[in-house]
Amino acid sequence: MIEPIAFVAAALDVIALQAEASAPAIPNKAAAALAVGLAAFGAGYAERGIGAAAVGAVAEDDDMFGRGLILTVLPETLVILALVVVFIVPN
Repeated sequence: MIEPIAFVAAALDVIALQAEASAPAIPNKAAAALAVGLAAFGAGYAERGIGAAAVGAVAEDDDMFGRGLILTVLPETLVILALVVVFIVPN
């Protein structure tokens, strides 16, 4: 399995090589899709640890359910904000 950081570094190398040309490296819509995808990947990565900690806290104290739910959903707001990019990017 390829490491996520190595994949992103390889993608950035390809984009840097293409940046020397006069045309954009990737189309606008592809860049917006990449931004949303990377935001979703980052939110999922963050929720992995937060969700595990929230389940552990709720297992010990049932009153922690509300806090755990809020902290688990919080990274998803980043994805919602990234979706705004799709509507802002020109055709």
